[in-house]
Amino acid sequence: MKYFSKALLALAFTGAFSFLSQAQEVVGSNQQDFDEFMDRSGNRYRSASGVPGPDYWQNEADYDIKATLDDKAHTLSGEITLSYINNSPDELPFIWLYLEQNRFTENSRGTLTTPIGGNRYNGDVDGGYEISNLKAKTGRSTSSKHIINDTRMQVWFDEPIKANGGKATVSMNFTYKIPVKGMDRMGRLDVEDGTIYAMAQWYPRTAVYDDIEGWNVEPYLGAGEFYLEYGDFDYEITAPWDHIVVGSGELVNERQVLSSKLRERLDKARKSDETVTIVGEDEITDASLRAKQEGTLTWHFKMENTHDVAFASSKAFIWDAAKINLPSGKHILAQSVYPKESAGNDAWGRSTEYSKHSIENYSNKWFEFPWPVATNVAAEIGGMEYPGLNFCGWRSKGASLWGVTDHEFGHNWFPMIVGSNERRYAWMDEGFNTFINYYSTQEFGEYPTSLNKTRNMTGWFTSETREGIDTYPDVTNLRNLGMTAYYKPGIGLLMLREYILGHERFDNAFKSYIKTWAYKHPQPKDFFNHMENVAGENLSWFFGSWFYGTGNIDLAIEGVQGNGNGSGFIINLANKGEVPMPVKLKITYQDGSTEDLTLPVEIWQRGDSWSHLVETDKAPKSIEIDPDKILPDVDYSNDSWPAQSFYQN
Repeated sequence: MKYFSKALLALAFTGAFSFLSQAQEVVGSNQQDFDEFMDRSGNRYRSASGVPGPDYWQNEADYDIKATLDDKAHTLSGEITLSYINNSPDELPFIWLYLEQNRFTENSRGTLTTPIGGNRYNGDVDGGYEISNLKAKTGRSTSSKHIINDTRMQVWFDEPIKANGGKATVSMNFTYKIPVKGMDRMGRLDVEDGTIYAMAQWYPRTAVYDDIEGWNVEPYLGAGEFYLEYGDFDYEITAPWDHIVVGSGELVNERQVLSSKLRERLDKARKSDETVTIVGEDEITDASLRAKQEGTLTWHFKMENTHDVAFASSKAFIWDAAKINLPSGKHILAQSVYPKESAGNDAWGRSTEYSKHSIENYSNKWFEFPWPVATNVAAEIGGMEYPGLNFCGWRSKGASLWGVTDHEFGHNWFPMIVGSNERRYAWMDEGFNTFINYYSTQEFGEYPTSLNKTRNMTGWFTSETREGIDTYPDVTNLRNLGMTAYYKPGIGLLMLREYILGHERFDNAFKSYIKTWAYKHPQPKDFFNHMENVAGENLSWFFGSWFYGTGNIDLAIEGVQGNGNGSGFIINLANKGEVPMPVKLKITYQDGSTEDLTLPVEIWQRGDSWSHLVETDKAPKSIEIDPDKILPDVDYSNDSWPAQSFYQN
């Protein structure tokens, strides 16, 4: 019996090999398009469900800073004490700080990697830090050992900072010349009544030590932005007596720096939904409104649970403000400062109105704004965001001013509340922000939106020079940065909400992502995992192709035919692109009635063609893919039957 079984088995193998020798090719499937495209497995630090694991940690950096602005020499000088808490499981013999003002030197990496013709990220080359009196303390030991390399500084300790809660302090003095051109992120602007100082990256800042890379020390070159530790800030800015200073966080010494009249106006603004003038255009040079008439004033600010602060100072500011109403019932302040050259009801006179709406909208829709003040500053900067404070173009008006104000305040959610790594993953802040801006602008109602006009962008999607969303911003061709960092990821979220998941499932997942990762450091895999787990959908086919590829969407109707037995008709579909998608169809019948039909993305798992039977006794007149035109389908001529384009710009 055993012999007989073995003989049959041998015969079976012989037949199988004979069959295989005649076969020319094995028919495959598209399963690889639906498989995991990166390692998204969980660990003790980051769960596979996209939430921080039981051993998740991040370090803390608290700052005490006292700085003085010299408006004659255009310098900022100060002293900083950094209190550092090492919550990691590793001892740290050193920490890394960023000295981003060192970008403004002739031999900085940023200067030497700027094209001859220049670009948006041009910067002065006569600046840079002077660091002195550095002391690094752990326990009873003090070290002064440090190494400065371009925009980074390594500070060494005589004794390592202990793991799991060890503490250290680093103090130093610093001074530098404030650049005029600060890479479109900070700098100074001369107007008729004085100079506007827009101050960012203005103090030594702590780099992030995390469970992914250890120390994140990419140099500050230009397009790449920031990745910083959270903590509490206590900072003082000493400026000339006639300056108004605004900063991230709360001004805690109003009585020392504001006259009684200005305090009265500010109190009125805190109770008003309408904009209240604090310093009017005709009062800019009125010395009686200042708290003193000579010397300097020291403005004291505090901000909790933030990873950065910025400030602005000028004697040329108009100042106005209004109340922001938060969903919890709290009231905070929206305020704007700008020169008379920017004034007017068609320009910065509406800045506080725009700011108020923006903060209220995002707070109601996604997550409540956590800080006491939201400030908009007119400067020689196209648009740049910091926690609770923006720099926006001083010449902006109307729709342009609304757009930049709303965009920069949107950044308070990404990456100020949700602290992603901007230096690497610009799409996790710029793209997410572009997405929420779309709905904010829709809700405001006065200005047009364009993110949903996806088919206007097919020229870029088919360009041979296009790049992937995952390209690091400092590597991306600047001609592509607007698409790779802003529009393509923004469109990706738009498709998820409007086409793939629907509003309820998407909103549940996206709100949960923000709440879960507020004041923490999510990685791309954390976002992907969280959205999938809360929405209840395997989205690898979308995340892998859209965020980590350069392929396109091209769904097609290849024909319609009768069923053969008179009971309905068959729609022959094809996926001609690299990004699979569910297929939404609108069928119009000869009698004028219509029917909406959605086929799941899984129809493309086996191959690139699919036939669907519509069982009906009605004859079709026309059939259209994606009737709402959400998808940036690169060939919409094949989206309809009979073969014609239903798309109207």
